[in-house]
Amino acid sequence: MFADLLRRLTAPEPQKLSDPDARLALGALLVRIARSDGHYAAAEIQQIDCALAARYALPATAAAALRADCEVLEAEAPDTVRFTRAIKDAVGYDDRLAVIAAMWSVVLADGLREEEEDSLMRMISSLLGVSDQDSHKARLRVIADRG
Repeated sequence: MFADLLRRLTAPEPQKLSDPDARLALGALLVRIARSDGHYAAAEIQQIDCALAARYALPATAAAALRADCEVLEAEAPDTVRFTRAIKDAVGYDDRLAVIAAMWSVVLADGLREEEEDSLMRMISSLLGVSDQDSHKARLRVIADRG
């Protein structure tokens, strides 16, 4: 279903993604982090929907439909290293930083920070070219917003 997008993303010289493709790729990272601990919890799914709705000003039904597409893309996407590096080359820094914040919201959605999630967050942040400091600030903002 997403073979063309994946082929363009993993090309030797990926071009900047269109907005719909960037939404799918970044949303797929949210799904990947949620699935990383082997428990794709309802709270995580709900948080992904909320993050997509807020980021892209979508109604709840459209955010859920986008998440469903992101789930399919995530399952078809190559290993995290290649997939994330490809996104780095095709998506601007502000969007990459925003997805790191959204990923932290997903990691924290179920009230647990699993070792697998922390490890994947560190790897993805680095591969996306987001500094540890910026990732840490994003996590602190998410925690503060949760109150």
